Order: sequence, then C-alpha cells, then structure tokens
Amino acid sequence: MIEEKGILFILSGPSGVGKGTVRKELFQQKTDLKYSISMTTRNKRPGEVDGVDYFYKSREEFEQLIQQNKLLEYAEYVNNYYGTPRDYVEKTLEEGHDVFLEIEVQGALQVKENFPDGVFIFLFPPSLEELKNRIVSRGTESTELVLNRLKEARNEIELMDAYDYVVVNDDVGLAVEKVQAIIQSEHLKRERIASQYKKILEDEL
Repeated sequence: MIEEKGILFILSGPSGVGKGTVRKELFQQKTDLKYSISMTTRNKRPGEVDGVDYFYKSREEFEQLIQQNKLLEYAEYVNNYYGTPRDYVEKTLEEGHDVFLEIEVQGALQVKENFPDGVFIFLFPPSLEELKNRIVSRGTESTELVLNRLKEARNEIELMDAYDYVVVNDDVGLAVEKVQAIIQSEHLKRERIASQYKKILEDEL
C-alpha cells in the first residue's frame, strides 16, 4: 500500500481577487484538506481557541522562531506578528494530510523561498476593471486607497511567474473546480509516487 505524504497548496493573488471566498467554498466541498493555522502575537479574542483559530505566542517567542527559521513566512501588522509555523505544516504533511494556505502575494513568495516543494496557485481577476469593482463594492476604502490597491495588484500580477498554476476567478464554482483538479493532478505526478512504487516492488521481490 502506498503511504503518500501530504502536499502544501498555496492559494495567492492580489487583494480583492476573492481568495477567501474560493477557499471557503473549496473547504465546504473538500473536507479532507487541512487549513494552515497561523501564529500571532496579538491577544486572544473572546471565543478564540489556541491551536484552532491561531497559535498564540509572545513577541519574544515569535522573534525566537524567526531566528530559528521556524516560520515559512511572517509579517507585522499594527504592531503584531503573524506567520505560518513550519513545524505544524510539516507534521500535518507527514501524517498524510494536504495543507492549504491562503495568503497575500508577498507572503507566498516567502513560503516559496522556505518551502519550494509547495504547489503555488495564483488566483487571477477576470480584469483589472472587475478587480476595481470588487474592491469598491466592499465600501470600506477611500478612492485613494482603491487606486493604491490597483497599483499594487498590477505589481503583484507581474510576479505571476513564481507560481505553478493560474486560475481565473470569473466564477467561484468554476475556480474551485479548477483548484480541485490541480490538487488531484499533483497527487498523480510520477515523481511524487515513483519512489514509493519502487519500494513496493523491492519488497515483493
């Protein structure tokens, strides 16, 4: 019997492209995926559970993990650190579970540097006009901030070459189908299973 390790899948793309929506729909359909739990130095909010919502650490503990290269990526927002713990991801993969990480582009590039074996999926907007409409429809950002986000999106789209796959999010259902097809095809790649098949053959001879 082949015991396959899990695969780390990274879904990324510009702000407003619909990463969270696609990820939620995917997890409703594919319940065997494990979501990558982030680590943070911010205080636990009422109802949150350590190891479920986040792994909560002190600033000193987090900075020690940075020094030890124990984070696949990290960033600082409003005086708090957020990051992806390497040990949790690697342990979950070793147990045979696929891990799914939804993240901004800069974070994804950090992960690629620290974990090149991951499968990187770029979620692409149907057009910049549609991306602008999605950001504006949130109703939470000023015109100046919308323009800044669009400028940043253009820059992020130029980084697409760092990814393995591109999925256009013109329809959430179709985008989810494409992501599921990527997950399935990655598990069928010869290089992932060839060594395990060879081991089976050796055991039988």
